Amino acid sequence: MLAYQSLGVGLNKLEINHEALAVDLDAAWEVLAEPIQTVMRRYGVEQAYEQLKEATRGKSVTPEALHNLVRSLPIPSTEIERLLAMTPASYIGKAVELARRV
Repeated sequence: MLAYQSLGVGLNKLEINHEALAVDLDAAWEVLAEPIQTVMRRYGVEQAYEQLKEATRGKSVTPEALHNLVRSLPIPSTEIERLLAMTPASYIGKAVELARRV
């Protein structure tokens, strides 16, 4: 019981640094590899995984690099526009759907 109470005291001392979280997230453009690959596969783009791997593996992933890849894809322009509008902060994938399953 003492450990449980101490845990509660410790957790109540934690504070969220929203600004630092936003900065970290804005620098994590690699999270957009998932929706890009999903769209590529939906439209039958060959070697979707390999293309993304080439654009992202071992590199600092930048918005420019991902946007260049997206612009080069043989997919409908509406999908290109949708992917280009995404940011790490705006992409949540299936989070809402999965959260409602619980």
